[in-house]
Amino acid sequence: QVQLVESGGGLVQPGGSLRLSCAASSFSTSVMAWFRQAPGKQREFAAAVSRVLGSTTYADSVKGRFTISRDNARNTVYLQMNNLKPEDTAVYYCAAANYYCSGYGCYDGDKYDSWGQGTQVTVSS
Repeated sequence: QVQLVESGGGLVQPGGSLRLSCAASSFSTSVMAWFRQAPGKQREFAAAVSRVLGSTTYADSVKGRFTISRDNARNTVYLQMNNLKPEDTAVYYCAAANYYCSGYGCYDGDKYDSWGQGTQVTVSS
């Protein structure tokens, strides 16, 4: 099982930016993704990136504001979050899937084999 460690969360004002990082013990997985869970809500998919092609998938709620990327040399996945809104407040989790997915197929958290502990992102003035 791949070990995942997130970092980069914090408190930011609306309209601000943050970059989350996820360091993986191994980059042999097919897809890396970010999910988030707000207080009192279910976990939801945010973004995913495939290892081989580098193709990306985004939830509609973050499309155009968030960018997922991966550095295979550093075994690290990033989530650049711009124009943050209060509704982006959540614990953000990094996840890794052994099998390839694309589009809506990446939205299902049950497809992921490894999870990080999460990092808190709070958007507030």
